[in-house]
Amino acid sequence: MRIFLDANILFSGAQPQSRMRAFLLQLFRHAACVTNAYAVEEARRNLAMKFPATLPHLDALVRKCELVPVAVLDLTVALPQKDVPILSGAMAGHATHLLTGDERDFGALFGKTVQGVKVVSPRMLADELVKLGWL
Repeated sequence: MRIFLDANILFSGAQPQSRMRAFLLQLFRHAACVTNAYAVEEARRNLAMKFPATLPHLDALVRKCELVPVAVLDLTVALPQKDVPILSGAMAGHATHLLTGDERDFGALFGKTVQGVKVVSPRMLADELVKLGWL
């Protein structure tokens, strides 16, 4: 299993006491996690504005991920332009899953496989991991 982490997942995971951080630490034990500089920079920008003290935690998370190239590929689904590098990154990184909490832009795709990448919310992925006995 290769999981692409969206910026909002990195943002939440950088919060030391968050459930997302605990979830990611479990995920790192069982799956390969990937992301790209586009997602990292979005998370970094938002953390710098809201919670600058958590930036070292973001860096620690990113070190546990494989960084894949930023890509903008032709997609078979319509997404806001700002989200194209996220789904494209998951595709370019050969991810099996795109983990995102962005219900507004990705919600219609939750549970669907788009060009080889299954788009999932944290709850959906947790359910999959429970079935595999990883959680």
